[in-house]
Parts: sequence; structure tokens; C-alpha cells
Amino acid sequence: MKKTNTTLPVVKKAIVPIAGLGTRFLPLSRFIPKEFFSLVDAPILQYLIDEIKNSGIKEIIFVNRPEKKNELNYFKCEGKLKRELIKKGRRNVVKDLEKFEDTLKNISFKQIFQKKPLGAAHAVWQARNFVKNEPCAVLWADDLVESKVPCLAQLIKVFEKYEKPVVALYKIPKESFNFYGMTDGKKIEKNVFKINRFVEKPKIKESPSDLAVVGKYIITPEVFDKLGKISFASGLDISLTEVLSKMAEDGEDIYGCQFEGKWLECGNKLAYLKTNIYLSLKDPRFGKEIKKFIKEII
Repeated sequence: MKKTNTTLPVVKKAIVPIAGLGTRFLPLSRFIPKEFFSLVDAPILQYLIDEIKNSGIKEIIFVNRPEKKNELNYFKCEGKLKRELIKKGRRNVVKDLEKFEDTLKNISFKQIFQKKPLGAAHAVWQARNFVKNEPCAVLWADDLVESKVPCLAQLIKVFEKYEKPVVALYKIPKESFNFYGMTDGKKIEKNVFKINRFVEKPKIKESPSDLAVVGKYIITPEVFDKLGKISFASGLDISLTEVLSKMAEDGEDIYGCQFEGKWLECGNKLAYLKTNIYLSLKDPRFGKEIKKFIKEII
């Protein structure tokens, strides 16, 4: 039911869990964190940051592993490097660095650590003291979206209307149902669903719909309350989707947003390669030559 409060809660913070081990990308992920794998000429993480910033959020909280504590160095301005490049006449490279630095303006970054690998929901729980009693976004680096309006901004729009948790949804072919969390919900308006539950990796005949869960969410303080009641333990990997499904089954309002755009996955080797090829072909700097090269070799 639509809320009528005169003061709307504002989504001002985004949690980005990057504490995973990247096991699907071993052995490379032993030395290069998955979120820093390159897509064209920028890391996966940069695409997420752009989406977050373009959705109006200026505070990003990374949940990381202690051994990856130096990752935030990526966001530091390199004055010494720029001076060396200018001395060498590499002003075109300096322009690229300055363009990158411009994307980081007016954004603050915080980092906290998940000291034990106790799963995705536990990683989100680590950010509770930074989020405080506010709604926030949660985005995983496995999932990017190409769209005119940022996917996260579309979720925020739904949240502003209903003031309840919102999950990103995407229509997939039936052959893929058994790889994703699938949605049981009722459509209440264009692209918006009231969630009954989520079904994890069902068979085709057992899936309640063709809408898969994508790793982008708006969550509320009530979700953190639920996380606080979970006894996290080694070997028990509880997902945020499972927590939201349980809330919906218990009668709490959870919404889904079937966003407009193209889902670009990076969660496994094949998906990552497909996304890299797709974005390379779309890039105005490289696309023409990449397309020509592909035609030559197939």
C-alpha cells in the first residue's frame, strides 16, 4: 500500500560487499580481486561506482576482507604519477587520469571488514553501524546493468513510493531458471511487483515466474533487525534474498522492480567474457576494430 508520509526517507548510502573469495575465477583471483577485473579499460568496480553516483548517492561503504585492505588506494589521486607523465609528454594519459578523478568527486568511501567468511547476508550486516537507522542500497559486483536510467535509480524510485525493501528483477529464459533465485510475486503496476517469496534455483516446472533476482537492492532498518537475529555460522551461507523472502512469507511488504535495461553478468568466467566482449563492441573507441577482428577469426 502506498505511503502518505510527508517526509520521505532518503537513500544516501550504498553498501558494496567485496569480501568474497572469487572461487569461480581461481587461480587469477588469488592475486587480482574479481571486482578489479577489467571490462574494456575500467574495473568492474568502477562501473558500479558510476551507477551509484549517477543514482544520487554520495557515500559508499565497502565490506572487504582484511587481507585486501589496500584496495581503496585505487581511489586516491596520484599527483606524483601525473607530474611524471607530464614530464614525459604523456598529456593524453594525464587527461584520462583527470577524467577518472572527476568521477570520484563528491563521493566518500568507507571500508569495513568481514573477518570471517560467513556469507553474503553476514557481509551486509557488518555495515550496520555506518548505515545506522537509514534505508540504503546494496550492490554486488557480479551484476552490472546497461540502461538509460541507472538501475539503482529505478529501484530508488520504487522505494520512494512504497518505503519498503526493493529487489531488482530481470526476465530470463526458462533454460536458466535453475541457476538463479526466481520470483513469486504479484504485479501491482508497471514493472513493480509485490513479493510473496523467492525460490532458489527451481526446475522449469517449479519456477513461479520468469523473473530472476539481480544483485541490487534497497533495504531498510527492518532488514538489519532481521539480520541481527540470525546466528551466522561457518558453512552457512545465507543470502540477502533469503532474508527478504522470509520477511515476505511472514507478511512483511517487499517489492520487486523489473528494471528497464540489459543485465550484464560478471559472476562466472563465461558470463564475464561475454560482458567484456559486449562492452568492447559497444565502445566507440574500440568497437569497430573489435567487430572487424571477430569477423576475421570466426
